[in-house]
Amino acid sequence: MDYVAYAIPFFLLAIAIELSWDRLKGTQYYRANDTVNSLSLGILSTTSKLVLINIAAMVYLWVQQHFSLSQWQSVSAWHWVFAFVFYDLCYYLFHRISHERKIFWAAHVAHHQSEEYNLSTALRQTSMSFLLSWVFYIPCFLIGMPAELFVSVASINLIYQFWVHTRFIPELGPVEWVLVTPSNHRVHHARNAHYIDRNYGGVFIVWDRLFGTYQREDPEQAVDYGITRGLNSWNPLWANVHVYWSMLQDSWTTALWADKWRVWFGRTAYSPPDIDKGPLHLGQHYNPEVTSGLRNYILAQFALAVVLAVVLIYGSAELPFAAVLGLFVMLLISLISLGWIFEGGYRWFEYLRLLLIPVLAYFIYPALWFAVTIACLLSIVVFYWLSRAKSIAS
Repeated sequence: MDYVAYAIPFFLLAIAIELSWDRLKGTQYYRANDTVNSLSLGILSTTSKLVLINIAAMVYLWVQQHFSLSQWQSVSAWHWVFAFVFYDLCYYLFHRISHERKIFWAAHVAHHQSEEYNLSTALRQTSMSFLLSWVFYIPCFLIGMPAELFVSVASINLIYQFWVHTRFIPELGPVEWVLVTPSNHRVHHARNAHYIDRNYGGVFIVWDRLFGTYQREDPEQAVDYGITRGLNSWNPLWANVHVYWSMLQDSWTTALWADKWRVWFGRTAYSPPDIDKGPLHLGQHYNPEVTSGLRNYILAQFALAVVLAVVLIYGSAELPFAAVLGLFVMLLISLISLGWIFEGGYRWFEYLRLLLIPVLAYFIYPALWFAVTIACLLSIVVFYWLSRAKSIAS
């Protein structure tokens, strides 16, 4: 069973509590643009699975039929413990190569783009991991782990990782020797040289201690969150594909054939000597200003997008695929548009979105077409009025 869908309401509640505490303490660990962007990536990651081909499932069935040693005939508590630990080892290996090789980093980078670190960062998940992640879980299939058990331990592993994305919990003493904690995972999200590319475990930090990738959080060395060359965009689609685009450009531009290969399969930090990437973005924060009115407009529209995502996630089994695809497209263009408004550009796309949504609604659920049309027309008026305002959000 996949438990993630059941955990989502608790994730959102925990984010609301941490956000309230952040405001009360004045720590400023949350920014509206960053939080909306992280949650947008989480929404796309979850909903894209409803429309993309499940490569891992197909590989599992094929491996099980042709190469599995034997299917476990029963599942005891010991089977659960073994499966949970073995899955985390596979996750460690996958997570490590996702940082050390460019082709894997391209699919993982979205999770690390945030220059803040809070519980919303935990939901900042990629939509591209389905391309290659399955390779590292083949051993689970080879030893005959039942699909239901694999899905269960994978979802529990992911749920565990949620709580460690916070700055409010300090080091936890002896726990730091065994489990992934907020302290040692903060190190993992750092881009400063003292910390970078360390602490890959999902649940157990012992893998990092065994394989030499562990780094303790140093109270004298503040963590600088984000990636070394910042995304500088709030577009969630671009967040998923920007490294792929960069690799395409570099492999086309560089002169040596060996470099054309290394751009894709070399170390993550590798750049051909004939391509100038410019300085690193250490210590910088992308934070373009928008008016307070537009910020509130984005938050209101994003709340509606969350409702749409909930309908899609929990109701997809009852909907025809065409309706699921239509709702996903509606959600995708909404999140892209809101990101662009946060950037201060491409506002024409928001008008286009508000005109397109009633058309999609007519084909997906005609009974709501009139109400959706009125809501979109009102949104156009409000958006136009707010776009002309001059006051800047604090």
